[in-house]
Amino acid sequence: MSDYYEILGVNRDASADEIKKAYRKKALENHPDRNAGDKAAEARFKEAATAYEVLSDQKKRDVYDRYGEAGLRGAGGGGSQGFSDVNDIFSAFGDIFGGTRGGGGIFDDFFGGSRQQTREKGQPGSTIRQQLALTLEEIAEGTEKQMTFRRLNPCKVCEGSGAKGGPGKLKQCTICNGTGEERRVRHTPLGQIVSVSECRGCQGEGQIIEEKCPDCRGQGRLDGESSIKVKIPAGVEDGMAINLRGQGHAGARGGRSGDLRIEILEKAHEHFIRRGSDLIYNLEISFPDAALGAEIEIPTLAGRANITIPQGIQSGKILRMQGRGLGQLRTTRKGDQLVQVHVWTPQNLASTDKKILEELQKSDTFQPAESAKNKSFFSKVKDAFAA
Repeated sequence: MSDYYEILGVNRDASADEIKKAYRKKALENHPDRNAGDKAAEARFKEAATAYEVLSDQKKRDVYDRYGEAGLRGAGGGGSQGFSDVNDIFSAFGDIFGGTRGGGGIFDDFFGGSRQQTREKGQPGSTIRQQLALTLEEIAEGTEKQMTFRRLNPCKVCEGSGAKGGPGKLKQCTICNGTGEERRVRHTPLGQIVSVSECRGCQGEGQIIEEKCPDCRGQGRLDGESSIKVKIPAGVEDGMAINLRGQGHAGARGGRSGDLRIEILEKAHEHFIRRGSDLIYNLEISFPDAALGAEIEIPTLAGRANITIPQGIQSGKILRMQGRGLGQLRTTRKGDQLVQVHVWTPQNLASTDKKILEELQKSDTFQPAESAKNKSFFSKVKDAFAA
């Protein structure tokens, strides 16, 4: 699924009311009653409902803003239920749709007066996406990284306004009188319809630039380099994203800045396989060590440590080293290191070793328990018939 904010067409700092209005608009456009038989519209309808379900819940939204969709699946994230049936959407958001499918609610805004919207200064900046590769050692405890990236920064000469001389040189648009909107009224048999569109003179900004800043050429921003320290919490996963509001591209002509979205990439480790907050380490031991037991030194994320191999351990047995795994998101707990034991079988035997093993092969002690049991039983039967 795409970014939830992009699905609804809102900025990442949108208010709850803006998110609700954006969802109503998307739902109206893709409502099943207006797009009968259109599977693509139905899919968009469900997608918008899932996005609204998360962004309308402040707890889920906070988790999503910081860790992305993957974070919602983590501990305490709450998760997103998703919607496979449009009827579930009508049930979940009855207040949005007026309580019944196709009745009132969502269609109330189609006719009637205008809806005044808050006018923004300039144009908002876009989101910057950066990838950050982390080792398991960094993920285990959390880390802080210095990141450098290209960014559109506010023009210092015009203070981001785009006008020569700064913000004080901007003029009010004479077409819309500073509202940023042009309104047209039509009279129909169904009543008066007011349509509101972006002002063609100022592109919805309410102000115009008479003389552009020579440095940024009226954009209010310039390409440059930015650097920022980012704190990475313990337990992040591959594919998660950390969103830093206002750290993206500066907006044009004084518009608010976009976000910096840091996507986590997990580096492969030479020793360990990750499973949630646990680490799996495959340990090969010799047959004598398996039979007699041993003390073996193995790697951990914090260095090397000894582990006790109990006498008679079987291949495939898993030994647990508590607290030697990764930190967990939003908790102080740590996972474990799971040591999976594999008994190694030599392939090239010296003649003396082969003779020793041939002698051991005859002993019931060195047979699997079931085989030894069967051998003993058949030996008894054979002895009985021989007698």
